[in-house]
Amino acid sequence: MENELVEQVEQVEQVRRFNRAVAERVGVLHDQYLGGARPYGQARLLWELGGDGVHDVRSVRDRLGLDSGYVSRLLRALERDGLVAVEPHPRDRRVRTVRLTGTGQRERAHLDDRSDALALSLLEPLDAAQRDRLTSAMAEVERLLTASVVSLEVLDPDHADAVRCLRSYAAELTELFEGGFDPAHSLLPDPGELRLPRGLFLVARLHGEPVGCAGLKLPSGAPAEIKRLWVSPRARRLGLARRLLSELEERAARHGSDRVRLDTNKVLEAATRLYRTSGYDEVAAFNDEPYAHHWFEKRLTAGPR
Repeated sequence: MENELVEQVEQVEQVRRFNRAVAERVGVLHDQYLGGARPYGQARLLWELGGDGVHDVRSVRDRLGLDSGYVSRLLRALERDGLVAVEPHPRDRRVRTVRLTGTGQRERAHLDDRSDALALSLLEPLDAAQRDRLTSAMAEVERLLTASVVSLEVLDPDHADAVRCLRSYAAELTELFEGGFDPAHSLLPDPGELRLPRGLFLVARLHGEPVGCAGLKLPSGAPAEIKRLWVSPRARRLGLARRLLSELEERAARHGSDRVRLDTNKVLEAATRLYRTSGYDEVAAFNDEPYAHHWFEKRLTAGPR
């Protein structure tokens, strides 16, 4: 335990050193970011609003992970300078939208040029091998930081985000399976089986958008069963499927289950590898799922109810 605490302290200090180095090198400490006329917060929001489209202010706020008050102050500053237009949504006046004006688009293009110049200034002092190491490390850091902001929430299976995930899941299986996928022929759990206390349904969100899901059945006197584990293609390589799997295992153990089961199709090779490397053993078929070719089971360490 003591070694773990020491390691955690060292890791926290490394993260803080990294944050300081990046903040200094990319210029966020200056009042005028990249030599422009505005601080980093305004410049970052200006970049987020790029293109000719109209954006929902709430969606922009979720993507950036900022509170509504701060976003409102940033928008007022940009609006005062004639860079954005903030208007009510034409179909719902409670919703605010924002778009770049012509002046805003020109300033954003100027910001892009300066950002490219900054990136080159980071790369130019390095040789080719060092550049490859730096950009590869940056890509890995980006993936891990993205993974760290994914949130998990228990939702009712009829919630709009849950339904959205399940529809995307079914659409993907339709493309992958020979002969397609018909939910009517599958042993889909009744929604009531995925509501407490009979079960639960987890939804993963990234910047407010649902990007994954997994259900857990908790039948009395039988092993827990994981159903409909899915991760959006845009959220893969973040370790999210393994995180969802682990979260459901922990919840099943806390409920008092000593085993957890699942089934999968032979086409889903990545899923099969995930289960095998997560401690699942292949067992005889325990249901009549027509789309299953493999059945797995894992013994759990019992946790407090």
